[in-house]
Amino acid sequence: MPPDTPSSRRFAPLIVPILAVILLVIWLEFTPPGLLGKADAIAYAVCHRIPSRSFFIEDRPVPLCARCTGMYLGAFVGLIYQFRKGRGGRLPQGKFLAVFGVFFLAFAIDGSNSYLHFFPNAPHLYESTNLLRLVTGTGLGLGMAVVLVPTFNQTIWQDWGNTSLIGNWREMLQLILTAATLGILAWSQNFYFLYPLALVSSATVWMLLGMIYTIVWVLLFKRENTFTNIKQLWLPATAGLTLALMQIAIIDLARYAWSSTWGGFQLP
Repeated sequence: MPPDTPSSRRFAPLIVPILAVILLVIWLEFTPPGLLGKADAIAYAVCHRIPSRSFFIEDRPVPLCARCTGMYLGAFVGLIYQFRKGRGGRLPQGKFLAVFGVFFLAFAIDGSNSYLHFFPNAPHLYESTNLLRLVTGTGLGLGMAVVLVPTFNQTIWQDWGNTSLIGNWREMLQLILTAATLGILAWSQNFYFLYPLALVSSATVWMLLGMIYTIVWVLLFKRENTFTNIKQLWLPATAGLTLALMQIAIIDLARYAWSSTWGGFQLP
């Protein structure tokens, strides 16, 4: 049966939320307890969670390592900053994309250098630190959001604008400084800052995947540029978030079956 038929349109509003609730209940039941436990389970699907490369809340590592914490906090800032500015669907000008290109290069260099530390005799450029991991991760996260939000707007909204959501250096600086502020608060490892930021960074993993799968659903059902408000988007958004949670759950299951622990990888 083709994806976009009267039957599929009639039953989708019933099937999708039912599947979403079933999957959510199962996932909540079999993942670690507490808010941080659920955040751990999300992070478990995307991050190595090595304690020595993570920040700590008292005596426990936060759900995501320092680099991933920065990456998803940066993405969170980028999402919020752009969505509040409207429905622009153009990427920023080349000069701004070049800055994000530098951020990506820094992420790639520091990530590769840090990875080489897993091999005692491998050459490396310098001793990486959690601060460097946080900074380079934040830069990459901003770049991810700068690409994803215009793509989302251009795919979803009927009235998307042919404008960029980052139009000048002042807006660029605001974006970077906001992300840097959250990064500094995370780096402080102060409980009252790090605890909510740990939850936000983990939730952003689900949010990003959900947005990507929402775009996929809209394209699959040939509904691009037909939505005018957020209420109309509830069905593909629910389907997108459900698929995102399904992906997280499948990776969780595979990793737990292999390691028998919700903890991070252990360095030799």
